[in-house]
Amino acid sequence: MYKKTLHGLLFVLIAIFAVACTSQMRPQKLLQKLQWPAAPAIAKIQYVRSFSRPDELGIERSFWQKLGDFFAGEEITKMLRPMAIVTSGHALVYVADPGVHGVHRFNIRQQQYDLIALKDDKAMPSPVALAIDSAGNVFVSDSKQAAIYKITADARYAEKLALNKTLKQPTGILISRRKPRLYVVDTGQHQVLMFNTKGEFIKSFGQRGSEPGEFNFPTMITQDHQGHLLVTDSMNFRVQIFDEDGHFIKAFGKQGDASGYMSRPKGIAVDNSDTVYVVDSLFHSVQLFNEDGRYLMKLGEQGSAAGEFWLPTGIFIDERQNIYVADSHNQRVQVFKILGAVQ
Repeated sequence: MYKKTLHGLLFVLIAIFAVACTSQMRPQKLLQKLQWPAAPAIAKIQYVRSFSRPDELGIERSFWQKLGDFFAGEEITKMLRPMAIVTSGHALVYVADPGVHGVHRFNIRQQQYDLIALKDDKAMPSPVALAIDSAGNVFVSDSKQAAIYKITADARYAEKLALNKTLKQPTGILISRRKPRLYVVDTGQHQVLMFNTKGEFIKSFGQRGSEPGEFNFPTMITQDHQGHLLVTDSMNFRVQIFDEDGHFIKAFGKQGDASGYMSRPKGIAVDNSDTVYVVDSLFHSVQLFNEDGRYLMKLGEQGSAAGEFWLPTGIFIDERQNIYVADSHNQRVQVFKILGAVQ
């Protein structure tokens, strides 16, 4: 009698769990194609999707994992404050998220999700930027730990990179496409520091100021196809461009409240045409410029609907010309597709 009662109770609990899971499933609304510039103009960029959880990328938890979540409490896998994104091989997506004190890793091919932190389950207090090398190794800057970490493709935790130079507040990081170099934007020191891939310091460039080559709280960095370094000089409201050795070339941008001006430039990326994409958090948009700094168009506006942003931060453009934007306060990453060169 006891066994029958126990089995019956277990059956009822599983049935309740199944109904609860079903009730949480909501079909995605069919969206009209969002494009920029707006129709009837010829589309240059098109909205693809957004995601915040593993299941939104087709990574489903097993029945027994879901059952464990139902009784023990669900493991946090949702993005809380995504700041930066990189992808590797069209199957791995990494998202730095200070809200969960770690880096989300979505392995689409292997249907696996991991939250990467430090060894012994120690948290990363403030992972704010990511970079990836040709071997698929991902580098993470933690601004509060004043450290750079490395994540290999199959690692379950991040390992600290040994640097022989003290950092103060590292933010943007870059692995050069052309030379074995690691560039680190140090917002607190108003500099960019250059290391080799072993972590040995080479040189730094910049100091606090507003003259060419000087910085006022710089944040992010990228590299174009000529090897030039592009740095968002946030509180000087501009983008500065340097050669690979840190010699100033030119700058563009100035403070203002209209399209083509800048308010809080943060994330930066370039596409195959070397069009420059600048995420402006306070404009809640991504602005596009040509190589000479001429304003071309903007992507998005403030809001929470598809194609809208709320305090966006990081941006990444993959080799297939997909644009990933960390839509921080909407707790998601939005994905767009470049359809043609913006002139």
